[in-house]
Amino acid sequence: MDLALTDDRLAFQEVARDFVEAQIVPHRTEWDRRESVDTALIPRLGDLGFLGLGVPEEYGGVGGDFLTYCVGLEELGAGDSSVRGIVSVSLGLVAKTILAHGTQEQKERWLPGLCSGTTVGCFGLTEPDTGSDAGALRTKATREGEEYVLNGSKIFITNGTWADVAIIFARTGEAGPKGVSAFLVPCDTPGFQATVIKGKLGLRGQATAELSLENVRVPADALLGSEGQGFKIAMGTLDKGRISVAAGCVGIIRACYEAAVAYSTERKQFGRPIASYQLVQDMIAEMSVELDAARLLVWRAADLVDRGESFGVEASKAKYFASEAAVRSANRAIQVFGGYGYVDEYPVEKFLRDARVMTLYEGTSQIQKLLIGRAATGVNAFL
Repeated sequence: MDLALTDDRLAFQEVARDFVEAQIVPHRTEWDRRESVDTALIPRLGDLGFLGLGVPEEYGGVGGDFLTYCVGLEELGAGDSSVRGIVSVSLGLVAKTILAHGTQEQKERWLPGLCSGTTVGCFGLTEPDTGSDAGALRTKATREGEEYVLNGSKIFITNGTWADVAIIFARTGEAGPKGVSAFLVPCDTPGFQATVIKGKLGLRGQATAELSLENVRVPADALLGSEGQGFKIAMGTLDKGRISVAAGCVGIIRACYEAAVAYSTERKQFGRPIASYQLVQDMIAEMSVELDAARLLVWRAADLVDRGESFGVEASKAKYFASEAAVRSANRAIQVFGGYGYVDEYPVEKFLRDARVMTLYEGTSQIQKLLIGRAATGVNAFL
């Protein structure tokens, strides 16, 4: 494996870290309180190349490999996971899916704007009654001449109220996964409505929405891939998406670790820094070890992507371990901070709230265990 941070990766890491420290960290508490990131940040992310990583220059991207993408997401995760989510979805789930499965016309229409941040994308898979069981989704797309008519609803859709284009997964055929297709739907299409979801535990600065589609008409060339290919597209996309979530979780773990080290060496109790107490060092040591382990799991999965090799199980391992470790690390960091860790004057309480959802979306921890277990035993425990 080539897991070294090459000169190009190190250069991007430095640019990303400087950007996060200057333009994200000073504002994250305000964004969290008002439940909205400043959307003027999105084109700035595009200017720096965050939204074009892995997309060829001919479509407005900046190229680069998947490991570099993960390095950038770690930095964003350490700053504000709400911002990391914007990139993971608009680039990772939408732009890269169009790049992989879109026609030349679809690529030319959507990718330049998505890479620049002047266009935002969302990924419409989850429904009120279908989360982990995505193959049972109910949204329908009916062919009428040279159009498809879409009806249904989606829930917990990141970027939903900011998006200009949505990848909508809808049923065009038989029950089950084989009857699902994917469509590129402009969000200003009549009948398409996005309603923001407020009151979330974490990722409060990120736009999360419920989508309603009522007789939404799109031309036949809005079909992404072919009919019946939608479930396969979604699962392949989510395999890579799990690595990106894991990379963001590495950022959370690192931020918790760095905050705990800094606070424990400054905070004094009983006449000496609390870092001098064994039980505090125990928590910091656990964060340090889990940081290294999570990062290496992410990098291993990313390296397999870059090599064009199978990576699904490794993605599940990275996502499962890193998300659960992020929750543990945030809990430990709050314990190190004591009462101050419980108020938003310090960032660690936000890290815990943001980390908690990482064990749920793009495949729960339980789903990841079933995927890992199936690969280990050859026995399918889903049915």
